[in-house]
Amino acid sequence: MQPVRILIVDDSAVIRRLLGDLLASEPEIVVAGTAANGSQALARIPEVKPDLITLDIEMPGMDGLETLVEIRKLYPRLPVIMFSALTERGGTATLDALARGASDYVTKPSPSETPERSHERVREEFLRKIKSLCAVRQPRQGPAPIPIPILVSGVSARPQARIDVVAIGASTGGPNALTELIPQFPADFAVPIVIVQHMPPLFTRLLAERLNTLAPLKVQEGKEGAKLQRGQVWIAPGGQHMTVDRKGTEFVLGLNHDPQENSCRPAVDVLFRSVAQTYGANVLAVVLTGMGTDGTRGSAVIREAGGEVIVQDEASSVVWGMPGSVVAASLADRIYPLAGIGPEVVRRVSVRRALATLATAGRP
Repeated sequence: MQPVRILIVDDSAVIRRLLGDLLASEPEIVVAGTAANGSQALARIPEVKPDLITLDIEMPGMDGLETLVEIRKLYPRLPVIMFSALTERGGTATLDALARGASDYVTKPSPSETPERSHERVREEFLRKIKSLCAVRQPRQGPAPIPIPILVSGVSARPQARIDVVAIGASTGGPNALTELIPQFPADFAVPIVIVQHMPPLFTRLLAERLNTLAPLKVQEGKEGAKLQRGQVWIAPGGQHMTVDRKGTEFVLGLNHDPQENSCRPAVDVLFRSVAQTYGANVLAVVLTGMGTDGTRGSAVIREAGGEVIVQDEASSVVWGMPGSVVAASLADRIYPLAGIGPEVVRRVSVRRALATLATAGRP
């Protein structure tokens, strides 16, 4: 295979050199060119023909957001990774960039990290995202995915329990997927929703605040000891695992700094195991777009407890790593395009709870 060609766009010569050095030892990746601002980047794209662009958000003249908008007009499927500071301003700009079509982001080295640790973190995250995003851009073999609900082969029909909680896991592409999904739930939605979106600290709070302005439901970042109630949406804080515990008749959130799982904290597997243990069969899990396999082992625990798992389809996913892994493990009950997930979740929750109420009323 030809090496992945990268165009690095950053007004800082130090950052351009740093990123080049981080990629120098990777034979399957080559820095095809660099640019110091957005105008230079747009001029260099047809020259170097990159497979992926790294784009700084804050640049003089044409900044990263303006450059991204122009890139998307000319090259709608060219992967773009934004580089942003781990600050409130950087987090807000990153969410804006994702909304404008950025494929993913990497946070720059932070003063709170040692230089060695920060460089290793950036390198690991950067390489993983380059390889994942460029892999999904390769031509697919065989027929295109069917854009309708798919019953997964090997999943047998099982008793349908009442749904008391919806648990969602997402990574790459997740913020935009959640922005489309969460506003589809009505204000009188009957159960709580708990979410793990792979993001760093601060970014998760900004995502929750943004979703809260768009959705009929109240969306918040998770808090230790918060009671789960109908119509609430809780997003796991970056850097902490989120769990659900039972205290008497109440369900409450827990947060911890236990070791990473699947190189993630928060991890979807941690949340999924937790809701399976506390809610048993009364769980509906949703696995959205994302790289890696986080959520697969947790989905197995949910299925073993009698709960259900649905996933986003490949065609509507930015990266079909997480949902694809669940499907490959024969743990998904159904596959839906993103646009179909919200209505299906609402339907399942409503129907199952109505049936449970009728069954209870009919008992002697």
